[in-house]
Amino acid sequence: MKKEIIVKKFGGSSLANIARIKAIAKRILESKTKYNDVVVVVSALGDTTDELEAMAFNISKNPPDREMDMLMSTGEQISCALLAMAIKALGHDAISFTGAQVGIKTDKSHTKARIETIDANCIRQAFKNGLIVIVAGFQGATHSNEITTLGRGGSDLTAVALAITLKAEVCEIYTDVNGIYTTDPRLLKDARKIKTISFDEMLEMASLGAQVMQARSIEVAKRFNLPIHVRSSFSKEEGTMIVKNTTKLEEIAVRGITSNKSEAKITICAVPDQPGIAAQIFNEISKAGVNVDIIVQNISHTRHTDISFTVPMKDLTKAIKAANKIAKKINAGSVSQDKDVARISIVGSGMRSHQGIAAKMFQTLAKNKINIDMIATSEISISCIIEQNTTDKAVKALHKAFELQKK
Repeated sequence: MKKEIIVKKFGGSSLANIARIKAIAKRILESKTKYNDVVVVVSALGDTTDELEAMAFNISKNPPDREMDMLMSTGEQISCALLAMAIKALGHDAISFTGAQVGIKTDKSHTKARIETIDANCIRQAFKNGLIVIVAGFQGATHSNEITTLGRGGSDLTAVALAITLKAEVCEIYTDVNGIYTTDPRLLKDARKIKTISFDEMLEMASLGAQVMQARSIEVAKRFNLPIHVRSSFSKEEGTMIVKNTTKLEEIAVRGITSNKSEAKITICAVPDQPGIAAQIFNEISKAGVNVDIIVQNISHTRHTDISFTVPMKDLTKAIKAANKIAKKINAGSVSQDKDVARISIVGSGMRSHQGIAAKMFQTLAKNKINIDMIATSEISISCIIEQNTTDKAVKALHKAFELQKK
């Protein structure tokens, strides 16, 4: 009889201290039987990632990406070694591996590397020896053995990629909440747990600020049709299944509300209104390794226009430097930045067939005296850039307006 392979991922809050590590070790052993093999992917303990990042920025305002990868990858290595020790202390053999040791090969993009191949041979050998395998998430190595990291939330991607490589039936993601909610349950007690959600909806929610899972991991799971079960580390309760298609006869117009306070807005003033100028601007921003989100260009009445766009807060310094460089090159005006913005979004695959969703969103924000600065839409989402200090108010108002609260 062929053994079932189970891949579990535990986040930093699940491993915040020794007591929690011991509790997770016990939970892992409860799921290990003679009929299955278990791989556990771990994040760094508690706030370790933030602490390491703070140390780096206290030394340098612009630390080299390669050295950041060397530093940041250590957090997950601590977790996997300690968890392996905890499992052994309970009487079962376990072994810990780094991302490089399990054969995760990436491209050369330090701090946001993409996985190219995984051989996982050492995991298969460990299975033959009856071992539980613990893998440090968030990391890999280039083909020339340079350590790389997979971006924030990259342990989710490690777990999904290993589950696909090892042909697991499902990937279990353990976190500090009981599943995917209509909005952050820590912000709104009335938030309702969603039992089943489609890859498309979850990908949109993750991309727009829901912090339960990394967007790239959802992308990969969707491509290979790998179901994901998001559930709590501290409860045996069933969580949320992320699958290809939900079984509802009618898709709900709005499934969730997300917010993201980690964005900044950049405006380049007096941009010459000529063909190809926008391409030059965003080519320069791209070369700096910055992802641009929402873009708004004003109508030109004077053969000059203002172009505003949002970027992740962590990339603001690089983006401003690139924007100033291209502004000078194209003879544009001044470059300004605004850190006091946030993005609020509504998501739902039912938007394709429901009318009046955008109007209802804008009316709700207007009723609550929340000004909209920028707007972006996709087939299943609408996003607005608003003042950061109105974010929580906006989430609560929209959640109520679209009747997403617990029934």
